[in-house]
Formats: sequence, structure tokens, C-alpha cells
Amino acid sequence: MKINKNYENLEQSYLFSTVAKKVNEYTSKNPDKKVIRLGIGDVTRPLCKAVVEAMHKAVDEMGVQETFRGYGPEQGYDFLRTAVQGYYAKNGVNLELDEIFISDGAKSDLGNILDLFDKDNTVLVPDPVYPVYVDTNIMNGRKVLFTEANSDNCFLPSPPSTKADIIYICSPNNPTGAVYNKTQLKEWVDYALKNNAIILFDSAYECFISDNELPRSIYEIEGAKNCAIEFCSLSKTAGFTGTRCGYTIVPKELGKLNKMWLRRQTTKFNGVPYIIQRGAEAVFTEEGQKEIKENINYYKENAKLISETLKECGIWHVGGKHSPYIWLKCPNEMNSWEFFDYLLENFQIVGTPGSGFGKNGEGYFRLTSFGSKENTIEAMERIKKAGF
Repeated sequence: MKINKNYENLEQSYLFSTVAKKVNEYTSKNPDKKVIRLGIGDVTRPLCKAVVEAMHKAVDEMGVQETFRGYGPEQGYDFLRTAVQGYYAKNGVNLELDEIFISDGAKSDLGNILDLFDKDNTVLVPDPVYPVYVDTNIMNGRKVLFTEANSDNCFLPSPPSTKADIIYICSPNNPTGAVYNKTQLKEWVDYALKNNAIILFDSAYECFISDNELPRSIYEIEGAKNCAIEFCSLSKTAGFTGTRCGYTIVPKELGKLNKMWLRRQTTKFNGVPYIIQRGAEAVFTEEGQKEIKENINYYKENAKLISETLKECGIWHVGGKHSPYIWLKCPNEMNSWEFFDYLLENFQIVGTPGSGFGKNGEGYFRLTSFGSKENTIEAMERIKKAGF
């Protein structure tokens, strides 16, 4: 028996596990201190009423012989796929039903999609970046190249001169909150088409975009269906972080990849539970959209508060406007983990060190707007008192 030695090339600890360990150690030593967590991207607002009511109805159905359901279609029930199809249509993107695959979240599919590609493909990811993109490819033994995202390009890198086969793009970006416009995204589509490459487009935060001129889907860009797979999640859209539901779009223009993904899912995945899919369907109803927008606006108000506080303190930052994340430059030339320790030990605020997202993240720090409004206000008052 031989193990996969590629795992030896991974960082010993996942970023957020290290953060959690440090916070737990601090709280155990200081039980009287109120720690405000603005680090992990977990929502705090409950599921909206329309979703809960749909789930309750589905639970009742599962308790009656006539409406009980066992195994469902691995690619998702048609009622939810139709709802997703309608959502895209409202944004000017037409999809066929069998191009839509329901999943238990974008994170899973972003890793699982790699089953379709040979390990000899070269992967291109921006730096800094969501760690899952890099780690899942290291696990498979692929060569990973990085494209420079930094303050000079507002953390929105352009295509490189070198060739890559698999390209990861996240917009709005995690961790920086930066958003590509249509012209910038068209450059990436043209690059992919020229190099016969595939773009894996993570649109998990599209619901935070409020400017109609900014693309919420890569398929708003001409030619994208010939070179891109899109991933989205209801985690940030509708609070499904603990409920787990998302969707992946594999256009038929990609040829074999659509049928390969269907084959992969029917072999390795049993589908999202019926109850969850009924709740997800309610997200796309008129009432559901109204209710989730209230939650999204709640988080955006928190982001605005954080941004205004940082401006008042003279701290450089991006993000927050079309994203729940604020990406700031650590004050007083502190490195990322120094600033993490400083905030935790002196002001009991938890954020995420930028260096955990890549070498270009060193010296930067991520804050999230997913806390309660009361805690966000208190955290910003503490930062003002820091006197940066």
C-alpha cells in the first residue's frame, strides 16, 4: 500500500484551523474577555422565513407515504434547477437545465471538478487566494503557478504571458473583496480561449454586487461558455453555511466536460437532500429574494461601517463595497500574524492574517462583515481606541 505523498507538500495546518486554535487558547486563558470574531466568513443571520417554511413543508412531505422521497437525482431536482435557470435569466444569461448541477456547496465542487482533468495540467491561481484552490491541486500533484495580485493592480491581476491550462478566478474575490469589471474579465476569457484553457470561476459572493455594470456571472462575457465552469453557493447568498447547497454550471459548449461531470456526480455523489433543495428553491422566489436581500444589506452596512472606520484611522484597504470582506494593510509595518496577535491580545478582535492566503498577502489582513451589527460597532470603537 502506498499513500498519496502529495499531502506532504501541504501546509501542516489549514489557515482557519490555526486561527481557531489561537483564539481558543486565548479565550481559555481569558474567560472574562469578550472576543469579537470578524475572521471566518460564516454568516450570523438566520435562514429567511420563506426558506424555513419551505423546509417545514418538505419535512411534512417526508413523513407521509404518498409524498415520501428516497434517493433523488444526483444532479438535483428539476424544480431547483429550474429556479436557478430563472435566476440566471434575470441577469441576462440563458442556461439549459442539464447544464445546471446542484451540489452541497461551491467548496466541494471546486475540489471535485479536478477529477475531470489530468494531473499534468498547469494551474494558475492569483496570489493572494482562497487556500482551497491551491491545496486541492497540491493534493493531486499538479504544478501551480501564481499571478501577482497586489496594491498596484488593486488585487485584480491581468492574464500573464505564460501559458496555463486551468485558471481560478474568484470575483468578488476572497480574501480581497476586489471585483473584476467586464473589460477585465473579457481579457481572461480571451486568454483562456487562446490557450485552450479552462476557467474555474468562483462566484460565491455575486449576491453582494450592487452595480449593474459589474458582471455577476462569467457567462455575461462573450465566449465564456466555451472556456468556463462557474461555481456558486447559497452559503453567503442565503445563510446556507450549515445547511449546504450550491450549484455548478458546466455549459454544453465545453463538449465532453458536461457529460463527464454528470458521470462523476452520479458515481461519487448521492445528491443534496430533498428538504434542503426545497429550502433552496424558496431562495429564488419573489418573497425569498426580498428577505435575503435584507440580510445581505445588513452585512453590507457592517462592511460600510468597517470601511469608514478604517478611513478615519488612515488605514489603507480595499473591498467591502461589493463584498463582505475588507482587505487592509497592517498598520505600523506589522506582518500579518503580528497584527493578528496584537488585535486579539489587546482589543479582543479576531480577523484573518493575509499571509495565510499567499505570499502577497503578507502585511495584509482580512476582516469580515458577517458579525452582528452590535459587535461590529463595538469592534470598530475598539480599533479607534488603538490609535493607529
